[in-house]
Amino acid sequence: MKPKQNTSHLTHKHTIRVRFSEVDSLQIVWHGHYIKYFEEGREAFGRTFGLSYLDVKKEGYATPIVNTNTSHKLPLRYGDIANIETTYINTAAAKLQFSYCIKNEVGNIICTGETTQVFTNLENGEMALYLPEFYKDWKTKHALLDV
Repeated sequence: MKPKQNTSHLTHKHTIRVRFSEVDSLQIVWHGHYIKYFEEGREAFGRTFGLSYLDVKKEGYATPIVNTNTSHKLPLRYGDIANIETTYINTAAAKLQFSYCIKNEVGNIICTGETTQVFTNLENGEMALYLPEFYKDWKTKHALLDV
């Protein structure tokens, strides 16, 4: 799908099909898998916008998650098609913030959530207090530098 862009957010939509291994004995997706769906959406976002885990690693950083929030509305079941909408939330801080909205095939909201990641130096493990230079360049490219 074509990514949507505006001055404060970037959004990407990614479609998945629920696998048999993701459902529990009640035949619904186990709640912990929604975090994996968020990650799948975030990875698709990163590949589309040039901010994948490998892109960040190439610049000497990792981006561990420091906060996760989910809100479950309806269940998904084996074989269901789900659309993960991943939105980058612009902030002046040296961190990545994303919001997620997972919808089923007919557009009902299944789960929403947010994640926060920080930049850590791969050499010494220290957390970046300022925007890494490559991240400033990325934000400039996407008209996101001025918050």
